[in-house]
This record gives sequence, structure tokens and C-alpha cells, in this order.
Amino acid sequence: MYLTSPNVQVEYNRQKMEVDARLKKAVIPNLQPDTSYDFKITAPEGNMGGLRHRITAKTSPPITIRRPEIDQSRRETEATVTIILPLLETRMPVKNIYVVVVPLRKTRGVIRHLKSPDEMDLEELLKDISQRQKDSRQQKQVDLRRAYITARFTPETLPAFFSLGDQLDYGGFENRALEPGQEYVFFILAELNSTAGRMYVASPYTDKVIAPDSDPQPFDAGDGLIWVVGPVLAVVFIICIVIAILLYKNKRKDSEPGTKSLLSNAEMMAHHPTDPVEMRRINFQTPGMMSHPPIPISELAEHIELLKANDNLRLSQEYESIDPSQQFTWEHSNLEVNKPKNRYANVIAYDHTRVILAPIDGILGSDYINANYIDGYRKQNAYIATQGPLAETFGDFWRMVWEQRTASVVMMTRLEEKSRIKCDQYWPSRGTETYGMTQVTLLDTMELATFCVRTISLHKSGSSERREVRQFQFTAWPDHGVPEYPTPFLNFLRRVKACNPPDAGPIIVHCSAKISYFCLSISAGVGRTGCFIVIDAMLERIRHERTVDIYGHVTLMRSQRNYMVQTEDQYSFIHESLLEAVACGNTEVAARTLYSYMQKLSKVEPGEHVIGMELEFKNRLVNIMPYETTRVCLQPIRGLEGSDYINASYIDGYRQQRGYIATQGPLAETTEDFWRMLWEHNSTIVVMLTKLREMGREKCHQYWPAERSARYQYFVVDPMAEYNMPQYILREFKVTDARDGQSRTVRQFQFTDWPEQGVPKSGEGFIDFIGQVHKTKEQFGQDGPITVHCSAGVGRTGVFITLSIVLERMRYEGAVDIFQTVKMLRTQRPAMVQTEVPSITHCDLMQRIESFTEVKHF
Repeated sequence: MYLTSPNVQVEYNRQKMEVDARLKKAVIPNLQPDTSYDFKITAPEGNMGGLRHRITAKTSPPITIRRPEIDQSRRETEATVTIILPLLETRMPVKNIYVVVVPLRKTRGVIRHLKSPDEMDLEELLKDISQRQKDSRQQKQVDLRRAYITARFTPETLPAFFSLGDQLDYGGFENRALEPGQEYVFFILAELNSTAGRMYVASPYTDKVIAPDSDPQPFDAGDGLIWVVGPVLAVVFIICIVIAILLYKNKRKDSEPGTKSLLSNAEMMAHHPTDPVEMRRINFQTPGMMSHPPIPISELAEHIELLKANDNLRLSQEYESIDPSQQFTWEHSNLEVNKPKNRYANVIAYDHTRVILAPIDGILGSDYINANYIDGYRKQNAYIATQGPLAETFGDFWRMVWEQRTASVVMMTRLEEKSRIKCDQYWPSRGTETYGMTQVTLLDTMELATFCVRTISLHKSGSSERREVRQFQFTAWPDHGVPEYPTPFLNFLRRVKACNPPDAGPIIVHCSAKISYFCLSISAGVGRTGCFIVIDAMLERIRHERTVDIYGHVTLMRSQRNYMVQTEDQYSFIHESLLEAVACGNTEVAARTLYSYMQKLSKVEPGEHVIGMELEFKNRLVNIMPYETTRVCLQPIRGLEGSDYINASYIDGYRQQRGYIATQGPLAETTEDFWRMLWEHNSTIVVMLTKLREMGREKCHQYWPAERSARYQYFVVDPMAEYNMPQYILREFKVTDARDGQSRTVRQFQFTDWPEQGVPKSGEGFIDFIGQVHKTKEQFGQDGPITVHCSAGVGRTGVFITLSIVLERMRYEGAVDIFQTVKMLRTQRPAMVQTEVPSITHCDLMQRIESFTEVKHF
């Protein structure tokens, strides 16, 4: 701090400091950070004694900026010096970052006194920020006498490397040429966003460096020339020898075999100097990061195969080698006033990355919430990882959402799993609730098969502004372990990203609140939350660099919040998800562009002998036995082995898990099992997509009575009505359980317009048929799944279910992704959708798009 009074005694905080009366300014050292001081300036007795002046000032927050480093490995030109700029670790809002040049000696060799940036007189330096000299020659003279600002950056544009003296303009400041032979140090000055006036935080100085000599200028002949030229030539000769030796060594070093790496650190930083992970690899890389470089996506499949060899041996070793990064402090989490806000004592918020709430006057600890900023790809503070809110922290949670200007909240758990509370419900079930100072109103809820989207309105007390926030809740993560297939999760992640505005604040991510003190299975905003963040960040990286750095990003996250990605299974799931994303790409298409997309798919790709559509569906499964994880289980009959089995699989719909049952056409010996399945699983609508015989072969046994009732084991089936429609037959049956007399109505829709060979000529009628089936289900309020079968229960059955899901999604989102829909179906039943089917689905959808006059969006 600098004082301009002629008085010589400064009193503050019960301390006194004597100041030389001849000085016009004085530095007050060793002040406490983020503290207000009242300075009293007085003259000594006998010299106009008494209080002369009073100054109130506040010091800057306790922010530490690491010093820049001189990059000895490269010089872009002979007249520049390259420095490595530090990664800003602070989470305080930084407005601008200035690069400051400090000359240490004058051209005649007089050494200037070296002070730390905190002790130096910044007043003249800061004048450069508000008013720069217009006369370049005068500026140059000033630069020789004092420190000057040579560049300005924002936190988003701060590079990893910076070449001093290239004479270019950076943020309105000229990066002036360095004086050859001049000795310099450099430092970083950060200007903070502060309501208490301008505040600055400085890094330590770099090591001393002498600016290299530029090309020698011709000398005029004259007396004493030999005394100048002789030493210069000697120095040049020595430099040439040194350079030759260095070049020889570097050439040998380059020719030596080394470990495989995609890019050197310097190369990576030169390409993308603002990515936090790459900056960490330069500035404070762990030994594990050195031995686990980024992986090109062309090598990802092979890399994962090696990791999983020998019962995941290398995967286990790699995961265990990740630095836990538990050397950081968490003093705010340990304060007695804040301990009740933590679900568990060992799931804390590191001090250096914690989210700091705006303090409430008179409430101690009101700035604390168990949440940390997490960096994304090329973006600091892209996410906030937090625990599932406690009932007593609901107000803090919504305060954080408001203050951070968050538009998307990601919830990676259900409220209950295995009949245990995993997270308290921090939003209203309907209407409006007030949490602390925030009024929260539930506007809309859309429950889908694997996730739920809630639209919420926020209004802060004392503000006229209203904001809309979307909460995305992923409901398909199993109670234990990880999802069997990454497809549903990737679809969920894409929906979050598509809906999050580009100018929004950090995405807030949390999971459940489960902990086991014996196996350290903590999941309070660290496990599933870490998976979401890493996968999202790596998908961004893939789009820009065609590489993944899972190891590096997990290491970075753990330096920002403890236990991020907490199990080996989760680490493996991250790899599998990215591999699927790389292999399949993004095949989602806006409904309005489907026609042009079809035209593109219909073209033969260069170097291929099949059209793009065939490439999209080239992986065909032939096993039509149900997967164990999705098969429909019957209630076993005592003493009858295998009585719980039927060849049928649950299939998720767009909005309902297990919305369909895909099954084969019943055989004569499985007809009783078929009716048992309909009853036990409350399926009252059956869709039949085949005739009983086609091409002279039986495709399906007639499993229903034609005229009078028939009994199938426990169930009596009475035909009630039959309606012959242009393209289908609707049959209604009364089904009665003979054991207790309960009855229900089952409706069978048999589509009769599917030809024995090929596909329907026009899909419009088939789409109308699909609509009629679902309309009937809604009309009669049935909750059970729709049972769909053809002959094998995969081809035409797959088409019906695919179109049902795609059409419903198109109504609500205006987007189509047949590839991912079919891929999702094939994770639940093998061979779903045969090779000839995609053309009918795409073409039929194009015919149907115009009929959707009202498209809803998330």
C-alpha cells in the first residue's frame, strides 16, 4: 500500500511505523490478506503534532500465483525471451492478467536494486493501464528506466507460453523489443473483480535473464575499434562453438529411441495452451501423467484391449497409479459451523477450489457449501461437483445455482435405490417452494425411459429477475456397479449438452450420498459425477484434437475435489463410453434436415462398395436368444425345470422403462407360456406383425381361440370381438385367471399389410397403425408393456419399436437418431432390426415430418 502524506509516523492495527520524512511514498509490508485497515498518519511531537490524515483501505484476498518460468528449451527469435505462464489456481474472479517486464540494470551496467513485486512501487506501473504513452520513442526511454506492462490477457485467453519482445500488440499493450544485453526479471499481475475498488495480486519474479544480442550493426572505423571488435568476435566465436555442441547433442537426443507419445508437452501446449489438463502437464505434471500420455482415437480400441487383457490387469494398475491428490487443505470444511453441512467427514471441499457463496451478514459460515469447481476441456470452472443436497442445505444449493448463473443441474442418482434414500428431494413436487432466499417453481416434468427432465423457475428474494433452470436426472445407473452399456448414458449426456446455453455458468453435477467406511465406496458428488465430467470433457477434446487424455483429466479432477472417479469399474466405464462414442459418432439428425441426411446416406462413399446407410447398420447380430439382463422372467412352476423361461426381452421405450416386450411368435408348445407372460406382466396390448404362414412355412402358431373360449393352463381366453380394418385386424379377448376369477381385456392388433417378401411399399399406413396402437393404450390407461412379435421377434418387431420411439422423440424434441435407437434396442435384444429395414424407417419418417405441426422441445 502506498501513502502520499509528508508525515512520518503511521499507526495501524496497534502498530506504529516510522517513515523517512523525505519520502513522498511509503510501503506498508506484512499486512493480512482480505483485511480492512484504518491508517492514522501523524507528525512527531514539536512538528505540527496531532492527527494529520486518516486512510481506510482493504487488502486483496489471499491468492497465490506461481511465478512464471524461463523456457530455456526454445527461443522463437534471437531477440525474444520465452516464458511459461502459470496456470491460475485461484477460484477468485480474475478480470485481467498483465505480463510485467522489470529491467534490472541500465545499459551502462549499473545494477538496480531488486525488490519483490509486492514491495515495488506499482503506482507508475499501473498508470500504463489507464493511460499509456503515445510517443513510442518516449515510451522506449521510459521502459529503460522502469518496469512496464507488455501484454494483457483474460483468464480465458492466457497462453501457456509467451515470447517477450516480439513487438506485437497484446490486449492494447505493445510487446516492446527487449534491449540486447539488458538483464530482466518478469512477473504476472492479476487484476481482480472487486466491488471494493481495484485490487491486484502479483506473482514472484522469474529468474534473471539477459536479453540476447540482436544482429551486430556495422561500426565506423575509429580509434579504439580493436578494443570493441576483438572482444565481440571472441564472444561470437565462443557462442558459435556452444551452439554447435548443443545442436549436436539435440540431434543425438532426437535420434535416440524413447517412450511412445502422441505429442511432446511443448508441442501440445503450442497447439492448445489454454486447456487446464495440458497446462497441468507442463506446470506440475505427476510421474503417472508422464508415463500415460494422451491416446489418439485411432489407437483407442487397441489401447483398451491391452488394458483389459489378463483380467483387466493393466487397467487396475493404471487406475491405482492415479495420484489421489490429498495434500490440499480443507480448513473451511473442518470449521465447526460448517461440519453439519457435510454429509460425511471425509468428503470435503478443498479450499483452493471450493465454491464460495456470497456471505450473508451476521451468519457465520454462510459462504460455505460442499462443492468444488472442476475444469473442463479448454475451460476453467466448466463444472461444479457437489454432494446431494441435505435438507438443511437446500437454500445454499439454490443460492449457488443463482449466484453461478447455472442453467443445467445434472443429478446422477434416483432419490431411492434399493429402498434406501440416496438424495433428499431439493425441488418441489408441484407448484412453488421457497428454500432460503430462493423461490423455486416446478414448471414442467418430462419422464423418459432412462432420464427425467424438469424445468424449474428461480426467483431470488429482492430481485426482479426470473431465471429458468433445467434439471437432468439420469435414472438408469444401477444400484451397484456401472451401466452394462454406455448408449443410454451417452444419449443422456448429449441431451444435457444440447440444452445447456453457451453463455451459461458451470454445469452443476451431483450424485448420491452413499458411503461405506469399510471399502471407502463414497458417492457424494465424486463417483458418478466424475464419470459424467470426464466423458463430457473428453468428447469435447475428441472433437478438437482426435485424442483422449482420461488419465490426465482424472488426475486434474482429483486435485480439485477428492475421490473423483472412485472405482475401477467407473474408470473402465469411461473408456467404454468414449470408445463407443468414437466408433458410432453422433448420428442424431434434426427432423427438418432428415431429407438431406437421407440423400447423403444413399450415396456410395469413396472407396466403398456399399452406401452410407449400409455402413451405419453393418454390424448384424445373429443370436436371437434373450439376454439374461433383459429377459422376461415367468413365475416358476414348482417341480418344473425351466418354467420361468420364455424367449422374450424387455425393451425400453422413449418415456417408459420396459415399455415393450419383444418376443418370438409363439410355438404350439409355448402358447401357455405366452398367455402366462401377458398376465403376469400386465400386458394388455399385443402387436402381431406376421401372418400365421408365409412363403409356405409356419411363422406363428395360432395362439388365440377363433370362436369360443379356450383354456391355456391357468387362463381362460374368451373371444369378444373382431374388427377388420383396411391394414390390420383388431381382436379383443377377455382373459380370466381360473385360480381367483380375476379378469382383464387383452387387445391384439395384427398388421396384415406386410408383404411376405421385402417391406411395405408405403410406410405411411404402418405409421398410422403404430399411432392407433399407442392411442388405444393411452385411451384405456394401461400401464403394462406393449407386447410385440413377428416370427423371430427381432426384424419387424424391431421396426415397430424403433419407429414408436423415434416418432415420439420427434414430437417432443424435433430430432431423429435411428442409429442410436437401433443400437439401444440391440443392447436389450440381439439382432433387433434387420438389414433391409433402415430404408423404410428413414423414408417413412420423411413422409411423416410434415404432419407434425407442433413440435415440442426440451
